[in-house]
Amino acid sequence: MSTTNPTTKPTKVAPKAKEEAGTRIRVKIRAYDNRIIDQATKTIIDTAARNDAKVIGPVPLPTEKTKFTVNRSTFVHKDAREQYEMRVHKRLIDIINAGPKCVDALMSLNLPAGVDVEIKM
Repeated sequence: MSTTNPTTKPTKVAPKAKEEAGTRIRVKIRAYDNRIIDQATKTIIDTAARNDAKVIGPVPLPTEKTKFTVNRSTFVHKDAREQYEMRVHKRLIDIINAGPKCVDALMSLNLPAGVDVEIKM
């Protein structure tokens, strides 16, 4: 039978040291096609790596699915319906210690059509 001393407190773990001087950029990417979004993430990661920035990700976020049900006929055939689904794929990339040269390269990137990129600093 072991006994514990109730007066001892558990030791706290020291918090992580702050990141080195530099900017932290969070890039959110949204697209309807998963192949295009993977191509865009690869382009962003290659650009950040070329400019000596540390890249965390890409983190695949849950796919947003929107479903629509439409009547096939306008009046008579209520049971005949069509169902459509729209999927929005999302990715998240964190870029740490990005210098001004890296930020300029990310802003002037040429990405495929249909990709929505949101950059937060």
